[in-house]
Amino acid sequence: MNYKKLGTTELKVSTICLGTMTWGEQNSQEEGFEQMDLAFDRGVNFWDTAELYSVPPRAETFGHTEIIIGNWFNKTKKREKIILATKIAGPTRPYVRGGGYQYDIKNITEALEGSLKRLQTDYVDLYQLHWPERNTNMFGRLGYEHNDKGDWNKFEDVLGNLKKFIDQGKVRYVGLSNETAWGVKKYLEISKDKNLPRMMSVQNPYNLLNRTYDIGLAEVSIREQIGLLAYSPLASGYLSGKYINETYPKGSRMEKHWDFWKYRYNTPHLKSAVDEYYKISKKYNLDMSQMSLKFCEIQPFMTSVIIGATTLEQLKTDIESVNVKLSDEIIKEINEIQKIYPNPCP
Repeated sequence: MNYKKLGTTELKVSTICLGTMTWGEQNSQEEGFEQMDLAFDRGVNFWDTAELYSVPPRAETFGHTEIIIGNWFNKTKKREKIILATKIAGPTRPYVRGGGYQYDIKNITEALEGSLKRLQTDYVDLYQLHWPERNTNMFGRLGYEHNDKGDWNKFEDVLGNLKKFIDQGKVRYVGLSNETAWGVKKYLEISKDKNLPRMMSVQNPYNLLNRTYDIGLAEVSIREQIGLLAYSPLASGYLSGKYINETYPKGSRMEKHWDFWKYRYNTPHLKSAVDEYYKISKKYNLDMSQMSLKFCEIQPFMTSVIIGATTLEQLKTDIESVNVKLSDEIIKEINEIQKIYPNPCP
């Protein structure tokens, strides 16, 4: 396994992070336990979850993924060996504290205490804001349209609220998710100017079908030492090759929840791009999943690549991507496809 520092901290996290959002929906607790056991044995020391999981989010399964992780900690007594990340939901469904803005002290308190209870721990290593409260580009939206009433919790107030929990020892570090370059820079500026907690990571999508992070956030990540935690590195399975024949295997994310995911993947050039990347993997005798994951891992702004698997075989394949080597020629061919089909699934 490979390891990198989380932001400017001394924490060394595995460059493969165990994603957990299928546990409690596609995967049972027993299967979640098996995945955690395997990942731990293979050197993965970084788990990512969220209060909103499992996905697709429903009131009936709110917090279920955290419960499964907490039960594993209770069973194995390995909490201290894991760098644990979770998230507070942004403005969301009414069943989450009534909906509306969430990053005030009252809602953060309720969210964090709920997560700690479900996770059966008294601290979180990385506490992330799941998405911005303000109206901005996220979840695949392109073309910013300014429509801002300015009534969301201001960055300074949010950082001040988070500081209280850092001071209490309930949170070690904080991070962002689904954030823009402007948002990242503002948080960093305010934390420095006001001596408030520094954001240590950004969890945004990044894969061969969505490299929008390269455009502006990559430079911010490198220069400011706030690395990317890449989610959807296999584009929900499209970059594993399992959908290459335009069929969805029974039990797969697309087969079970197409209505939830189609806004992201029902795009004109998706199939053409996937076919070309698949050809590259076959040309160089590479597993498509491993090629796709390794490309993410080697980016200079990357801290860790979040993998989510539904079977142990998938998980083994994904973790072993750290041992794959991509030649300059392979990287060049990948980049040529990106020029032809730029970000077909933003």
